[in-house]
Amino acid sequence: MIKSEEIIKNLEKRLHTFSADPKTQNVGTVETNNDGVLRVSGLSQAMMGEMVQLAGGGADGVVLNLAEDTVSVILLDPGTEIREGDGVKTTGRLLSINASDQLLGRIINPLGKPLDGKTKAKQGKDMPLERIAAGVVEREPVNTPLKTGIKAIDAMIPIGRGQRELIIGDRGLGKTAVAVDAIINQKHVQKVEKRVVCVYVAIGQKQSTVAQIIGKLEEENAMDYTIVVAANASDPASLQYLAPYAGVAIAEYFLEKGEDVLIVYDDLTKHAWAYRQLSLVLGRPAGREAYPGDIFYLHSRLLERAVKLNEKNGGGSITALPIIETQANDISAYIPTNVISITDGQIFLESDLFNAGIRPAINVGISVSRVGTAAQTGTMKSVAGKMKLELAQFRELAAFAQFGSELDPETQRQLERGRRITEIFKQPQYKPMTEPDEVIDILAVTSGFADDIPVENIQQFIAELRDHVHRKDKKFTDKLSSNEKVNDEVRREFEKIVTAFKRGFKI
Repeated sequence: MIKSEEIIKNLEKRLHTFSADPKTQNVGTVETNNDGVLRVSGLSQAMMGEMVQLAGGGADGVVLNLAEDTVSVILLDPGTEIREGDGVKTTGRLLSINASDQLLGRIINPLGKPLDGKTKAKQGKDMPLERIAAGVVEREPVNTPLKTGIKAIDAMIPIGRGQRELIIGDRGLGKTAVAVDAIINQKHVQKVEKRVVCVYVAIGQKQSTVAQIIGKLEEENAMDYTIVVAANASDPASLQYLAPYAGVAIAEYFLEKGEDVLIVYDDLTKHAWAYRQLSLVLGRPAGREAYPGDIFYLHSRLLERAVKLNEKNGGGSITALPIIETQANDISAYIPTNVISITDGQIFLESDLFNAGIRPAINVGISVSRVGTAAQTGTMKSVAGKMKLELAQFRELAAFAQFGSELDPETQRQLERGRRITEIFKQPQYKPMTEPDEVIDILAVTSGFADDIPVENIQQFIAELRDHVHRKDKKFTDKLSSNEKVNDEVRREFEKIVTAFKRGFKI
C-alpha cells in the first residue's frame, strides 16, 4: 500500500514543472479524466478554446467548457496517461495550426503533424482554428465559376468561387467521387485560369478509404496543389471534431495571399457525431436526436468562413463542399436540414437513379444552386439554358408514360429528347471534362443533332464527335474556350461540323 507521504512527493514532482511566477501563468489540478475529457480546478484565468499543457509537457489539451469552479479540457493525445492530481497550466495561446506553402502535397492530422512519413514542414504562419468569418463589407458577390468538370453540375447546378454547396445523399452513391472529381479538374483549370488550392478534410473515414483517395489524387498529379487533413475513424473524437476547423484555417492562410481555395469536408455527419460524443461527456444537455443545442452553431461558424473577398481585401476565395450522409434519402433529418439551411444550395444524389445506372446520380428536381447562372461563363450559360427544367419535366413525364397510355407527338418528342439529355450526363468516375468538351456534348443533344441516334449509342456518338472536333477544328474549340456567348454564327459552324461528322459515323 502506498503511503500518503509518497503520494504527496509524487504530486509535488508532477507540479514542479509549473512552479514559475503565478503572475505569468495559471496553474490547476486534474480532478477527473473521463474518456479523454478532463475536469480541472484552479484555472480561473483560462479562456474558451485556449491550449493548456499537462504535467511534464507530455500532452496538450483545449479548454471546451467553462463552469463556475472548474473547466473542462479535451485531450489531443490519446496515448497519454493522465491521473487525478496532475498539474495543468494555461499557455495563453488559442489553438492554432502552422500553415505554409510547404503543406501542398502533404497529409497531416488536425494538429499539423505529418501522416505521410515525411519530415515536418518548416515553420510558417500560425493560423487559429476558431476565427470570426469575414464581414459583409469585406465580401463581394460570387460571380466566378468553380468548374468541377462534371457536366450535370457545371450546366445545371453551377458552383461559384466563394460558394458553399452541399453534397448530400445515402452511403455509397458517389458523394466523395463528385468532390474528388472537382479537385482533379483543377489541374485542367489552372492551365488557363487562376489556380485553385484544394484542401480535402477526411473526418471519421477508414484509413484504407483515405489511402485510396490519396492514391487517386497522386495518380492524377492532383496532390501538387492539394493538402489532406485526416482525422480517421480510429482517432479520438477530439481530433475528428477539430479536423474541419484545421482545414479551413489552412485555407485561410492561402486566402490571405489572395488565392482561391476549394475545401471538401468529408463528411460533416461524422463531425456532428464526434461533437455529440464530446458534448455528452462534457455534460451538456442533449436535445433532438441526442445532439446538444449548439449543433447548428457548430457547422454555421465553420461554413460562414467560406468567402469571396473583394479586391480591396485581396480578392481571394474559399469554396466549401460539405458532404452529409443521409439515411434512406431522408433529407428532413436534423443534421441534413441544419446544413441545407446554412449552405447556398445542394447536390442531392439519389439511390433510385444510381441503381438505374445514372451516374453521377444527381436528382435535378431537388438539387439547386442559389448562385445560379452568375457562376457560369457566357459560353455555358448560352447552351445550358432551360436544360435543368427540361430534364426535371422529363423525369415527371417518364413517370406517367410508364403506365402505357397513348402519348401525343410533342410529349413523345420531349421524352426522346429527355432520354438523350440523361444519357449525356452519365459520366465515368474520376474523368472530369474541360468546358469546351462539355459544351460540345450539350450542344449536340439540345440542338437536335442526336435525335436520330439511338439512345444506346449516344455515348459513342458524343465521344467520337468530341475527338472529331479536336482533330479537325481546333479553332472551333478555341471559340468555346473564350467564355463568350455561343451566337448564331457559332451554332451554324457547329451544324456544319456535326453534319460532316455524321456522314462517316457508324453505329
